[in-house]
Parts: sequence; structure tokens; C-alpha cells
Amino acid sequence: MSSSTLIGIGCYCPQSARDREMWRRLQAFCGTEPQAFGRNPQTGHVTGSAFVLSPDRNSVLLTHHKKLNRWFQLGGHCDGIADVPFVALKEAYEESGLARISPLADRVFDVDIHEIPANARDCAHLHYDVRYLFRAEAGEIAASGESHALAWVPLSQLAEVTESPGVLVLREKLAPFLSGGA
Repeated sequence: MSSSTLIGIGCYCPQSARDREMWRRLQAFCGTEPQAFGRNPQTGHVTGSAFVLSPDRNSVLLTHHKKLNRWFQLGGHCDGIADVPFVALKEAYEESGLARISPLADRVFDVDIHEIPANARDCAHLHYDVRYLFRAEAGEIAASGESHALAWVPLSQLAEVTESPGVLVLREKLAPFLSGGA
């Protein structure tokens, strides 16, 4: 499989038909939407997420999101910053309380485009979520104001905590990605 690079996002090597379609849609969106890294719900926007693995890489840190009342990986809006790997790392620090987090790769782990339901402030819109892989190295976790709780979830028990396909993708893609196959 070939890889391609998108300015502000980085290099990605899609492995499946799903990956190729998500990457194609993200490229088209960023190529045509001048506010792609903003926060306009009328157009949708790029977001940055962090799958933060435990030091032994057997668990992932999930947050129980207050607004959506479900377990997800850490992450958030770019708010005009067109450097998504930076945003993902910044959000991981802000939402985890960890003192040191390091990237496990210099490339995109996954792309997931999904709808955010309408709420009191915004209409329903798309998040063009770009995910990166990190490892926790130091510090204790502490939930931020955006979260009900944080938890280290063993990868083998991920499906017991969440039904979100966007989170469960971690199980199928992690080993090939870490071995350099993705």
C-alpha cells in the first residue's frame, strides 16, 4: 500500500477500503474547505485524537465524555491550529493529567469521519478525526472538566467498555501498525 501526505496532518498509509475512503474524503474536505481546521459546525471540521497506550502497550487510556456520555479516546478540536499531530498531543496532555507522553510513530494511525449529533449549541456536523498513537511515560491520570472519568482499559477488554467502531478499530490496526505494516 502506498502512503500519502497531507499538509497539517502528516503521512498516512491506508490499509483497507475503509481507510482509503476515509483518507480520500479527508483530502477532499481539506482541499476545498478554507475553514477545515476551524470549528464551524456548518461545514464540519478536522479534529485530532490520541490513542494513548500504557507503557506496556497492553491498555489504552479512555475518557468518559461528558457531552456524549460514552467512552472515547482523548482528543478535540483544532480551533484554527492547522497542525493536527500537535493538537492530538496537546489534547492528550490536557485531558489525561499525564506528565509525559511520547509519539509511537511519526505518521497517522487512523482517520475516522463521523457525525456529531446536534446539541443546544451546534447543529449536527461531521468530525474529520485524525488519530495518532502515543505512549504514556510519566504521571498519574486525572480527569479534566470535559470528562466524567478516565480509565486504563486493557485492549483485550475494549469491546466490554465501548461499542464505538472508531475506538474498536484500535484492536485490529495496532499490531500491524507497530510492526511497520501500516
